[in-house]
Amino acid sequence: MLGAGQVGTTIVEALHDEHDLTVIDTHAERLSALAHRFDVRVVEGNGTSRRVLQEAGVGLADLLIACTSRDEANIVAALFAKKIAPDTRTILRTTDVEYLEIWRERQLDVDFIVSSELEAAHAVSQVIGVPAARQTDVFANGQVQIVEFDVAEKADPEVVGPLLREARVPVDSKVAGIIRGGEMRLPRGGERILPGDRVIVIGSPRAAREWSEVMAGRIERVRDVAIFGAGRIGTAVARVLLEEDLAVRMIEADKERALLVAEALPRARVFNATGIDPEFLDRERIGAAKAAVFAMRDDAKNYYAATLAKLHGVELTIAIVHDTVSMEVFERAGVDIAINPRALTAEEIVRFAHDPRTQQVAMLEGDRFEILDITVRESSELVNRPFRDLPMTGSLIGAIVRDGTALFPRGDDVLLAGDRAILFAESSRVPEVERAL
Repeated sequence: MLGAGQVGTTIVEALHDEHDLTVIDTHAERLSALAHRFDVRVVEGNGTSRRVLQEAGVGLADLLIACTSRDEANIVAALFAKKIAPDTRTILRTTDVEYLEIWRERQLDVDFIVSSELEAAHAVSQVIGVPAARQTDVFANGQVQIVEFDVAEKADPEVVGPLLREARVPVDSKVAGIIRGGEMRLPRGGERILPGDRVIVIGSPRAAREWSEVMAGRIERVRDVAIFGAGRIGTAVARVLLEEDLAVRMIEADKERALLVAEALPRARVFNATGIDPEFLDRERIGAAKAAVFAMRDDAKNYYAATLAKLHGVELTIAIVHDTVSMEVFERAGVDIAINPRALTAEEIVRFAHDPRTQQVAMLEGDRFEILDITVRESSELVNRPFRDLPMTGSLIGAIVRDGTALFPRGDDVLLAGDRAILFAESSRVPEVERAL
């Protein structure tokens, strides 16, 4: 792996137990910190050097992950790795969507590219679709949605309070986990959801919207979004939201950048303003927007702008976080949703080091839990058994994909070879779950 920054550290945390890892970086202090915390080999040097890559053993590696903050370094390292070891799979991170487009046109010889900007943009889009959620992810081409909610006092008493076996849980959904006081509780029939809990739900997109209403009452659909910051992430968010026919207003302090974005996105209204001027917010009625995304380059400025927007009437505030430490600060201080593009990028990359049958991975609660999309092999002992008779494997199967269609199994349904099981598990038990399936 090339890069021992935030993305690299998150990847190491997820993979070090089950994989032999070698980490390359030019910063000795970063490598020292990783080697102190984890059982990984470290190599100090420039990963764009063939000599350094060979010294690190890229010729014997199954996978090269290039995840520094420098796109060109990632590309050069991946291309060199392919020359040294053609059978080594190469995954790289980019912060420029243009490189992703070049790769899709087959003009870049790497196996996979992850765009931090697009990952963040899709995460924003998913949250806007389920406004009460603190985190959401989609699986199976959008047929299955994973949603995480904080349970408020005003939540529907027909779901929050009664035993789960008696609760009016939305159809086509399962409670995958209940987190109470920092501890995970298994969502068995005799358990209850209580105010103050955090619940993780697997269900259809319709069920996810119903759960949003359960948690926060009927919420009017978001149709108007204000985006603070027209940098790469802000622009990527705007493109995705415009494709979904939402009205988008963008606020950018740099005049030249504002003009470029206005030309590139003619359907968006672009303002050359700081976003932290109360008179501007009042004059342009920014508070009338149902949601606002704060994608400026400075976390402190994003936090201040989000707080000010809340005071002016914005209902849903979504902050793009650049420093991991800011995540908890934002959420505790009243920002509705905090999204870390680096964490999303690491999450997408990690799946390539899982069992080859794993098609998608989502990590929750500081990587303590994972959602996996894994294909059930024919030799699994769990095949041809009703779901109610499946042994405890430290996981819960919330949905299966069979013949391209998502199904939400009940007790009488049977797990078949070739099914894609979308399941929730503690990260420490993922290898056990993969072996069982």
